[in-house]
Amino acid sequence: MHFINSLICSIMRTRIPRVEVFMKYPHEVQEDCFRSLIGRATSTEWGKKYHYATIRNQEDFAKLVPLSYYEDLKPYIDRMRKGESNILWPKLIKWFAKSSGTTSDKSKFIPVSKEALYECHFKGGKDLVAIYCNNHPNSRLFTGKILGMSGSHNQFSPGAISFDGDISAILLQHLPTWLDMMRTPERSVALMPDWEEKIEIMTQTTTNQNVTNLTGVPSWMMLLLKRILEATQKQNIGEVWPNLELFVHGGVNFEPYREQFHKIMPATICYLDTYNASEGFFGMQYQDENSDLLLMLDYGIYYEFISLDELEKEQPKTLQLYQVELNTPYAMVISTNAGLWRYIIGDTVRFTNLSPYCIRITGRTKNFINAVGEELMIENAETAIALASKTTNALVTEFTAAPTYFSDDNNAAHEWLIEFEKPPDDLDLFTKELDNSLKKLNSDYEAKRYRDLILRLPIVRVAKPNTFYTWMKSKGKIGGQHKVPRLSNDRKHVEEILKLIDRA
Repeated sequence: MHFINSLICSIMRTRIPRVEVFMKYPHEVQEDCFRSLIGRATSTEWGKKYHYATIRNQEDFAKLVPLSYYEDLKPYIDRMRKGESNILWPKLIKWFAKSSGTTSDKSKFIPVSKEALYECHFKGGKDLVAIYCNNHPNSRLFTGKILGMSGSHNQFSPGAISFDGDISAILLQHLPTWLDMMRTPERSVALMPDWEEKIEIMTQTTTNQNVTNLTGVPSWMMLLLKRILEATQKQNIGEVWPNLELFVHGGVNFEPYREQFHKIMPATICYLDTYNASEGFFGMQYQDENSDLLLMLDYGIYYEFISLDELEKEQPKTLQLYQVELNTPYAMVISTNAGLWRYIIGDTVRFTNLSPYCIRITGRTKNFINAVGEELMIENAETAIALASKTTNALVTEFTAAPTYFSDDNNAAHEWLIEFEKPPDDLDLFTKELDNSLKKLNSDYEAKRYRDLILRLPIVRVAKPNTFYTWMKSKGKIGGQHKVPRLSNDRKHVEEILKLIDRA
């Protein structure tokens, strides 16, 4: 095993020179990526509609091709899911990553082409290992098993040729045989849709294996690790897997979980953050001591950026990579090798370094909560509040919500502070209706609420009349242009308002 470990690490490290090329020549690499994307898509329906054959440079591209949200591309994607090819991308696409929904749909379906799969997502995984092995020359990562937690996938409809599921499940389905043999649990278990059963089987089958690497979303991984400690009656995961050396995480902000992991993980473990979404693998931590994410520039993704003060304009001005500035928040725009064209992904980032280009994720372009991967958006929240109010004969004046994170005694939850003009007939029923509506509106929220494994029932607290007005006034934000933040991914606003409620 030590020979195999050394061989694999050596092979992985051969990617390092290529990474160094795009770190040293980022603009040239992005120019090559841009020209490749345009050339590939010129004969597609989209390419013909927007005259890709006439595009000579990025300025032409920005003039001819509109910025897109999912709703703009959805009619094309729906056709692709039914088996049409050469629409947004020249080839037939059979796999679609299921992500959180929009204003009109419970879920989004992001196309995952073969090019995106192998030139982006898998390339990102290999580069992550290459960078880790390069930084840790004595690593024994491949002397044991990689434990990964993934979602599941489903056939689109009877007789259909397209499939959908979590991006993690799609990647697992296409893993090369040699790598699949080095991971645990077996594929049939990893793809089980019943998370409670999956965690139990994983607990039973992995505790006696030599696990050296964990990969997954922190919320689900914490749930598994707590169950393993309970089953083995151990205090630290290092007692279960003494050779564990790496945890690769992503999907949500790791900071609220860091202290919990420190309590149960071996002190020597290395944590590496990634920015890997359904739409593409965008960045990864490349230094142990620095959590900034290296922007990966040769994965078949062409990047543009919009400053937030431009975002609400009818025709926002986009910036190329060489035009960005440090510590300025930008909305990220991507064009990909799966046919997402000038797509506003919804994330906001700021650059922490320009040589090489490094970023930190700062939030979303809209109000949201994404504490455990639920990606709850403002549209979901407002619709759910309206439905719960109608059912319970209530009238809501103002509301805000934020997450409560895992503790030793409780799972995470969403805490809602609501000011009613007319209180509900039954507050418990209101809470249940709010929860049920959110499940119907957002598939990611529904998954995290499954049997209370990750998220428990929402906590609803009633605020007295004028509580929100008093809080806004204290912030100097009285006036038509100022609005109560509906959703926050941290508890700053909620804690301030709770103090007002407690004093009332």
